[in-house]
Amino acid sequence: MLWKGSGAVYLTDYEKSMLSGEMGEFKQTAIRNIVKYAQALGANRLCEVTKATLFLGNQGYLDIMNTNDYDEIFSEMYLCSDKKMPIGCFSETCACQTCVTGHDDYRFKELHMSAEGFQKNKEFLQAVIDKGVSIAGSCTPYLTGWIPIFGEHFVTTESSNVLMSNALFGARGNADGIEAATWSAICGRTPLWGLHIAENRYATHVYEISCPCRDNIDWDVIGFMIGERLPPMAIPVVIGNDHKPDVAKLKQFCAALATTSCAEMFHIVGSTPEAVTLDAALGGKKPLDIISITTDDYHATLSRLCSPGTGDIQFVSLGCPHYTLDEVRQIAWYIRGKRVHPDVLMLVNVDVAIKAMCDLSGYTAAIEEAGAYVVTSGCALAYGRECFSHASAMAVDSSKQVQYLGSETNMPIYYGNKFKCIDAAVSGRWEA
Repeated sequence: MLWKGSGAVYLTDYEKSMLSGEMGEFKQTAIRNIVKYAQALGANRLCEVTKATLFLGNQGYLDIMNTNDYDEIFSEMYLCSDKKMPIGCFSETCACQTCVTGHDDYRFKELHMSAEGFQKNKEFLQAVIDKGVSIAGSCTPYLTGWIPIFGEHFVTTESSNVLMSNALFGARGNADGIEAATWSAICGRTPLWGLHIAENRYATHVYEISCPCRDNIDWDVIGFMIGERLPPMAIPVVIGNDHKPDVAKLKQFCAALATTSCAEMFHIVGSTPEAVTLDAALGGKKPLDIISITTDDYHATLSRLCSPGTGDIQFVSLGCPHYTLDEVRQIAWYIRGKRVHPDVLMLVNVDVAIKAMCDLSGYTAAIEEAGAYVVTSGCALAYGRECFSHASAMAVDSSKQVQYLGSETNMPIYYGNKFKCIDAAVSGRWEA
């Protein structure tokens, strides 16, 4: 069937019945929006989506609605509909879970946040659980089982996860945005365009790495630098790195790359599945450009990311993207016998599944006995200014936090690895 409007979109019988309303108004509204989205993109077919992460819960931007009626909020802000309708069931064939929210799942007072917002978040999340959305509160869903396999179509509201899922797993998805991802999770379909199509996934630009690439901070800085040098709509392929990255390093790389560019796909020769060789990553074509990333480039960027000098701090945020279990273990072991300065709020950011494992492993207890907090489902970026408005300076171990928090405040933001940040939290002072 062709659904006609400004452009023709071929629909299967199943999609046709959904569009006609046979599966209810909720799904009908979602697939109608997806068809319009396909028309705007020039896509003439849809593809089945089987994995989704969604930006649900009490997010700060929803306050413009001036109502606590989540059906009304969901209808207008997610379905883009003037008509209020009850939240229905999401696609039975799509594994849906929540991305980050604006609140920790267990505490609010310690984070300088309101009880009202905390309770509202719980109510909003509860409203979607029975409709097929699991609560994960994760910007790193692949750490706890949400892994789209090679060729599988996905949608996600986390920019670093778009990169991770496309590049590391060879799954197929685009950075569609909050609303479009929600429509897809409801109807199980998305336009067949962009990186859902194999020939659009080849690298266009080669990046030769000769700077340090041994630890997480190195890969964070490398991702930041490549993103700054990446032309719009380009796909980078990385060569020359003498140490293969693990998942922890790659998640830092992805977050930084997504921060300074609009990249949705990358390749690392010998590490990602569509880049067994450089020629394979390029699809047999010549690159449009070859860019060198040198040690001088690295040190210049590292210096630029960290505020100059020394100074007292009152806030430390670690784990953006969310930490792996092993990264939390490293913090727990390092902070034993130490005590966070009484003027410092130190947060270790994880999702709810990793938090449960940290609890069982004793890592949460070790960190919180030292005066820090293991928090879930967000970080300073998601929680907003409330959680750091008391501070006059902060320390972070993520270039993404430097970039985005720097746009919200004029305070010094010091940048370094997790151990240097912990030292600063304990002493209450960043030392250059």
